[in-house]
Amino acid sequence: PIQDAEHFVAWMLTDFHLDQETVMVAPAQGFYSSSDKGKDEVRIAYVLKEQDLRRAIEVFKAGLKKYQTLFS
Repeated sequence: PIQDAEHFVAWMLTDFHLDQETVMVAPAQGFYSSSDKGKDEVRIAYVLKEQDLRRAIEVFKAGLKKYQTLFS
């Protein structure tokens, strides 16, 4: 649902928060050997506590929805 993962990741870290929280994900392009892959993907690292992961998913979903309304 995004065209530029690098832009999305930077935007999440600098411009988006939900109840003073945000999440950090990584643009997936750097994880591929071919530079034309992963431009529209992100990588997510799982946290150890289920409650923290559930909250991170809520924040991520809200950020993605807001990003789509601003940049689609």
